[in-house]
Amino acid sequence: MRIKNLRLNSDDQVITKIVGEVLRAFHFEIVDEDFDIDFDDFHIFNDVIADKVLTRLVVKKANSYSVYKAAEVVRPEERFGAEVHRLVKKNLYKILIDDLKLRGVPYGIMHGVRPTKIIHRWLRNGYGVTSRGVIDRDKISRRLRADYLTSYEKSLLLTEVALRQIPILNSSDDKTISVYIGIPFCVTRCLYCSFPSNVLPSAEKVAEFMEVLTRDIDAAANEIQRYGFKVQTIYIGGGTPTSLPINFFTDLLAKVTVAFHSDSVEEFTVECGRADTIDDDKISALKNFPVTRICVNPQTMQDKTLQRIGRQHTAAQVITAFEKLRHAGDWQINMDLILGLPGENFDDVLDSLKKVLALNPDDVTLHALALKRGSKLQTQLADEISTLDDFDLPNDETVRFMSDTAEKILRGKYYSPYYLYRQGYISGGIENIGYCKRGAECIYNVQIMDERQTILGVGAAASTKVPDNVAMRLQTSFNAKDLSTYLRDVDRYIANRAKILAEVYGN
Repeated sequence: MRIKNLRLNSDDQVITKIVGEVLRAFHFEIVDEDFDIDFDDFHIFNDVIADKVLTRLVVKKANSYSVYKAAEVVRPEERFGAEVHRLVKKNLYKILIDDLKLRGVPYGIMHGVRPTKIIHRWLRNGYGVTSRGVIDRDKISRRLRADYLTSYEKSLLLTEVALRQIPILNSSDDKTISVYIGIPFCVTRCLYCSFPSNVLPSAEKVAEFMEVLTRDIDAAANEIQRYGFKVQTIYIGGGTPTSLPINFFTDLLAKVTVAFHSDSVEEFTVECGRADTIDDDKISALKNFPVTRICVNPQTMQDKTLQRIGRQHTAAQVITAFEKLRHAGDWQINMDLILGLPGENFDDVLDSLKKVLALNPDDVTLHALALKRGSKLQTQLADEISTLDDFDLPNDETVRFMSDTAEKILRGKYYSPYYLYRQGYISGGIENIGYCKRGAECIYNVQIMDERQTILGVGAAASTKVPDNVAMRLQTSFNAKDLSTYLRDVDRYIANRAKILAEVYGN
């Protein structure tokens, strides 16, 4: 929908943000007079009177005005400010659906990255739990539909995923942590990628990075010893860690194992990512260390798409790399696919999924393409000459159909959903979701998404997150995404990590 002027009766940044989230979900555009428009003016009023949030929408088309209204009462058991923000979104959404007759979106007004956290919070507060300690799934899914206007299907999916995560979340305590190591290198940069990865530099630059990373690793290991932490999971990600030359890759595995591995570690993951970085030497190195989980992420099994998005390998190379890894070790293997890639149709996705499932991976993650800031795709779209049509991207309805069909196929092969997260500007307004066989859940993925376990971030673009259960807030520290800045300021990032650990756990 195209509008010429958008106005709010509030300059509050949060209100501006959440109204923008609702409008983006329906693909609203603010355009100039050169375009055909649906409304000249789109004026939104929000008022709070006692425990009620009132929303009015005044629209103008030519010389005709229309006024639409919605009102909701805050839930007394919820934090008042958060409730006001939720109801501002809910009222506007209802006006768009009921009065302007727009088609609803799968997640309604639920725009956060980690939607299952809402359910876990309800359960901790006793909502949806009977006097006998039994969880009432229907009650939870009904509230999702009532409070967030999610579709029936998404309310059931969110409830299923949240409940499946409970045993993993309960396996942790205040002194149980995970460690993430960020390796910011890839052999090429994909069209859609916004991760802070760098095309693999010279050996001298990699050596400099490894020297700095070693200081970061040693400092994190000292913190673990100081506070008596137990490491539950280790995750080496990026970027593509296997893009490192073999001598640096072996050195990385050795340093991480010495610093962080012990009998308490239940999972040790290495992202191998791209097939063109997996060879016999890398596989041998992985076998020499206690790695338990590997990610091989083709994103698609269509050679035409791989070339289009900037990958240098073929689908045949993915199959070869996977089979070599499967025969080499007793580790779990995850594979990623992306729905909504440029030029791909339903049959392409179906064929990619068929080829991936023929390999019998333990875990399959379905991502929906997101037009992220910093990606080549988004940068080119920002050019006035380029439009979405230039990239032949499937529309929202097609992406949703791809996702629904893939879900049916995966469930039919005994893969069940166990974690999900959402992103802004995501195709189809859906989710990124992991499906796995029984017992093959990635513990790290569940812990990092719920944000109730301390995660120590080491390396470029790594984040340290420390939940403060006394102050009821999450303490965070972020290492620089830019490689040069990380190399220069690593001591400052080490100090920041130490500071928030001391604030939560004591000196």
